[in-house]
Amino acid sequence: MAFMSNAPVYHIDLKAFWIDPYPDLAKMRAETPIAYVPELDATLLTLRDDIFREEKRIEVFSSEQPGGLMTTLMGENMMRKDGAAHMAERKMIFPSVSPRTVRDVWKRQFESATCDILDHLPCDNVDLVRDFAMPVSAEALKAMTGLTNMYFAEMDRVSQGMIDGCANYAGDPQVEANCHDCTASIDAHIDARIPELRTKPDLSLLCVAMTAGMPQEQIRANIKLAISGGQNEPRDAIAGTIAALLDHPVQLQKALSGEVTWLQVFEEYARWMSPIGMSPRRIAKAYTLNDITFEPEDRAFLMFGSGNRDELIFANPDVFDVTRDTTKAISFGAGPHFCAGAWASRCMIAEVALPMFFERFKNVTLTETVAYRGWAFRGPLSVKARGLVQ
Repeated sequence: MAFMSNAPVYHIDLKAFWIDPYPDLAKMRAETPIAYVPELDATLLTLRDDIFREEKRIEVFSSEQPGGLMTTLMGENMMRKDGAAHMAERKMIFPSVSPRTVRDVWKRQFESATCDILDHLPCDNVDLVRDFAMPVSAEALKAMTGLTNMYFAEMDRVSQGMIDGCANYAGDPQVEANCHDCTASIDAHIDARIPELRTKPDLSLLCVAMTAGMPQEQIRANIKLAISGGQNEPRDAIAGTIAALLDHPVQLQKALSGEVTWLQVFEEYARWMSPIGMSPRRIAKAYTLNDITFEPEDRAFLMFGSGNRDELIFANPDVFDVTRDTTKAISFGAGPHFCAGAWASRCMIAEVALPMFFERFKNVTLTETVAYRGWAFRGPLSVKARGLVQ
């Protein structure tokens, strides 16, 4: 276990925390805003301003984690680098994810794929996670990564497998084995696409990284990073936002009437439910924060999901309110590791998936209560609905 010199200890029930972490996080914010949680073997930062400030202090809260789960399972991607090394790789892939490329290249592909998926949705007994959000997110990710040879369901499978692997702090060998199977599938699909992209280059992440001269090992690691962060989170955000709106009809009407934009709706959902709830850091040198002493090699978790419900920042933070000012939300991170795919996610969800769905379907209703689960990554297990009649 990591050693914390003087952080107060806070115990959690792992299953209860997975079902709903917010009561524990609220108690931590009120009583022990920096706390060591033995069940996670990590020190959690739970206040928004602490997270926002300290995430930028990379000389202490380092993303470099040579023995961390992500590095071990997926390779040393740019998320696990700091400073010049991180920025160099980020600069290499920027042409693929820039706001201009999203606007001029990817948006049209998002719209085309989403239209086709909407055309084939069943009218009743539909699961909006499985039948809509999952293929929308996967088809977008296939195009952007360059792995157009991967079936959309396989994209979803390998993403979930890597996410489970990176959150496998209990060391379950079956979870680890499945993660290795998923990364092997990605490598095989990359191998098959490289010759095609050399003859017919495009703006996909794979092709752009190859053209920039990124080493093969780093290309593979960063493709895996893009899939782990670019499939399940947008999938869960699309389905979860639709579910939240259907469960809050007054909020939905504000979006349909134009009182608020679909981007405001998405940003509020991302604050309220935090699809990415946590980011791990390694303590690189001794450091004291708010009378808590961190020791080298301690593990710290920046709890974005907690910061997004910080009562000191957001009034009534547990309430889903699309009119809320979300400027201070940290849903995409706050420092040099701010999500590189943020522009693509906002486009796919707020400019394409949400407006196209609600333009098609006017009388959708939920058929069962939606269960949101997870704390490192959080989203709906399913969103069962009916009334999808055009």
